[in-house]
Amino acid sequence: MSVTMYRGNVERLTKQKADLEKRASQENQKIAKLHREIAAMQRRITNSTSPTVLRSKQRQIESKEDELVRSQKKLADLSAKIAGKLAELNRNIQSLQRAENQEAKKRRSDELRHATNVTRETQKQASLHSEISRRPLVIDLSKLPIKIKVLFLAANPQDQTRLRLDEEIRAIAERVRTSQYRDSVELISKWAVRPSDLLQALNEHKPHVVHFSGHGSDTEELVLLDTDGNAKFVSKEAIVAKMSTLADNIRVVVFNSCFSTNQAEAVTQHVEVAIGMNADIGDEAARVFAAQFYSAIGFGRSVQEAFDQAVAALMLEGIPQAKVPELFTSEGVDAGEIVLVRPAGPG
Repeated sequence: MSVTMYRGNVERLTKQKADLEKRASQENQKIAKLHREIAAMQRRITNSTSPTVLRSKQRQIESKEDELVRSQKKLADLSAKIAGKLAELNRNIQSLQRAENQEAKKRRSDELRHATNVTRETQKQASLHSEISRRPLVIDLSKLPIKIKVLFLAANPQDQTRLRLDEEIRAIAERVRTSQYRDSVELISKWAVRPSDLLQALNEHKPHVVHFSGHGSDTEELVLLDTDGNAKFVSKEAIVAKMSTLADNIRVVVFNSCFSTNQAEAVTQHVEVAIGMNADIGDEAARVFAAQFYSAIGFGRSVQEAFDQAVAALMLEGIPQAKVPELFTSEGVDAGEIVLVRPAGPG
């Protein structure tokens, strides 16, 4: 039983005990009053010599004595109930204390585990950085575009749980704006995306990175909008087919939606790198992951480094979904060697 349930029990039992004690107090007052009335009647009998009066007073005394017996019995029953409630209350208070101690112990354990994970991830990042620093990485800057385009495609159907996609794009824009090579990253957003909008947007903008933000289904479908603003489910095969016709510009695809790892893995038939989510991904996790990923891209980091930093950001924020994002590459591609941006200017 949880701490909340034990607290509820303690509050309920305390109230019930107080109600019983109030009723017992009322019975005590009634008993005291009956004693006084009986005593007064007995004094009047002593002072009276009329047989009629004596019989009348005796009947009244007997009636009061019967009432007194009933009240005393009722008081005894109430006292027994109070004792029972007190015993039950004490048991629940003890159980509550044990539950609170266990909860505090678990909280300390979780905090220690989180700190350990953060330390491990930090060490991993440091090791990775050291390895990359030692390994010669030859990148022909002349082949990198002066500016990359990130196409943010958002769909938030009215018949689905509403997502805070505006917070996600705002966080991405802020982190890109404060990155070292901010002038090398152009962020383009399209909202209320329908299936018919995809090819139009991809042809129009020729993006290097395509970012899907919204819902995904556990049957490997991407959720876009129909003409009424409701959910329109697009199959994995349809997404892969669209990517195959426009893969000349696209290098990275990010599915920032639930249950999208199979989609991500499938599109690597046509693009170098894709990122998907292997389970539910909450609003906050999606926002933190995406913001750090594009921040690292804006600092000239490789796609692998950007992904690792985004995962580390989830851990540092204490978000328990750090293992949900997954990165996939096409055959023979090393995400650690893919750098998307370079400083603006002649190259």
